[in-house]
Amino acid sequence: MKLFIGLLVALLLTGPLAGLVSVAALMNPAAHSCNAGSLVVGAIPDSLTATTASGTSITLGRHQLAHAATIIAVGSRTAGVGREGVTIALMAALTESTLRMLANTGAHPESANYPNDGDASDHDSLGLFQMRPAAGWGTVAELMDPDYQARAFFGGPAGPNAGSPRGLLDIAGWQILDPGAVAQAVEVSAFPDRYRNYEPVAEAVLGALTRAASATVGTGDAGVAVPETSRIMFPLPAGTYTSTDSFGWRTDPYTGEQRFHAGSDLATPAGTPILAIADGIVTFAGPRGTYGGLIILEHTVAGARVASYYAHMYDDGIHVAAGDSVAAGQQIGDIGSAGKSTGPHLHLEIHPGGADAPAVNALDWLAANGAATSDGTQVAAATCRSVKAG
Repeated sequence: MKLFIGLLVALLLTGPLAGLVSVAALMNPAAHSCNAGSLVVGAIPDSLTATTASGTSITLGRHQLAHAATIIAVGSRTAGVGREGVTIALMAALTESTLRMLANTGAHPESANYPNDGDASDHDSLGLFQMRPAAGWGTVAELMDPDYQARAFFGGPAGPNAGSPRGLLDIAGWQILDPGAVAQAVEVSAFPDRYRNYEPVAEAVLGALTRAASATVGTGDAGVAVPETSRIMFPLPAGTYTSTDSFGWRTDPYTGEQRFHAGSDLATPAGTPILAIADGIVTFAGPRGTYGGLIILEHTVAGARVASYYAHMYDDGIHVAAGDSVAAGQQIGDIGSAGKSTGPHLHLEIHPGGADAPAVNALDWLAANGAATSDGTQVAAATCRSVKAG
């Protein structure tokens, strides 16, 4: 089994992702808070102390956190990166430079002429991600620019290197790989196991710099008021779906490890309409890591804020944009199988309290709040059965 998994990872890192379809977003509770919410950077603290996976405490200063903010900002405007991709980038920069912009006067004396946080001497490596001009990452002037280094790390169509060297978005299937393995695939380090150690620190940095902003609905500091919903609807047309995986702990089909599944999976043919569960406002619509195409709606239900997540759409299956107002039962997208998924289905999450609050069992929540399907039947708890109302 270990040999098979190793061969699978090697295939994903070196070739196209042929024949691999989606499964629902799998995450533990700690990782979930990192996946939810905005990538808008808030106030940068003077310092932050976090603990690595090995138990070592690390304190980052304001200048290091400002570099982290640059990485987050670049990731936020790079399609397909999402919070998971930004976390991996932070892991890499923490490992390579402790989020410092490093010159290398031994290999490149001119690098001292650019703003920097110190000198290093690892081959001809430069900057936050210790990228090498000799490896084709860019010129000295380019690599002494934190924004350029972040764009190079993320790569993809908007990256500066056209896939050579490969950035994160140039690695087929990166969303389903171990984050440390993805960082190594970009960095090609002689010490491939280092990156995983900094994952908890990267998550702490991302949470500290974005947590406050993620609760805002719409634009502006005051946010946008979300009117009370008129009704609660089931997100798929009656008779079109089967419940295939439920909320809670389960065995990850990719790793065999126990992981927390924060949503309810409803299998249904590709192209089936996805319906808004309630009146609300779109706060996110686009690709996001393991979710594939994701829509997040914010609602007001019984006077309280509730967020709903709809995952695994293809890009052309998203029919709304951030800022749109939607009505309960309105079609917002089409079923797909993008992201971390094993076939066409809807991964539905419900977050009472808003996008940053913990998820609850979506099917139980719908049943408890009187959700009806498109033919007027009332949803039963957890089983996805329908019974005639009244």
